[in-house]
Amino acid sequence: MKRRLLVGVALVLFSLWPGTAQAHLVTTGLGSVYDGISHLFLSFDDLLPVVAMALVAGLNGPAAGRRALFTLPLAWLAAGAAGYASGVAPLPAGVASVSLLLLGILTAADLKLQPTVVTAIAMILGIVHGWSNGASLAAAGREGRGLIGITIAIFVLASLASALVVSLRRPWARIVVRVAGSWIAAIGLLLLGWTLSGRS
Repeated sequence: MKRRLLVGVALVLFSLWPGTAQAHLVTTGLGSVYDGISHLFLSFDDLLPVVAMALVAGLNGPAAGRRALFTLPLAWLAAGAAGYASGVAPLPAGVASVSLLLLGILTAADLKLQPTVVTAIAMILGIVHGWSNGASLAAAGREGRGLIGITIAIFVLASLASALVVSLRRPWARIVVRVAGSWIAAIGLLLLGWTLSGRS
């Protein structure tokens, strides 16, 4: 009995032992494109703004959804290439928090925005986060092809999320999306406070 207990404790401790930590960038071992895909889905500060942008676009109808669907990944890729070439991230660390806060507020408020406004928001989001991703890849000495994977993942995620929201017809379903927006805004506010307090 004692031996089983010792083996069980050893297995638990072994499974909890920390491995190598890599901040922000993910290595899958499958190549830089797959690393980029996994980066988006494992990076909280990039994933939530993309989801929030898709919710805003979907709430504003099919035209806004289609425009944001193509604008966001293309702006992300172009700005990522520029950020990779420069290797410098000129924006402060709290930018992701601000984008979460603003997009969450837009989703929760369910404001009726023109498709051109939604497109402009998607472009700004893509430029800000794309540049940051490109600069991070360059600083870590990674291949720029990771940006292609990030762009593919953004396109797929944004198309699925915005199409789902556009298809919602019942008022209660739109309320669920607005509640999700309020949670995204709350997360953005929390992260912004954490960043400003100097703990991030």
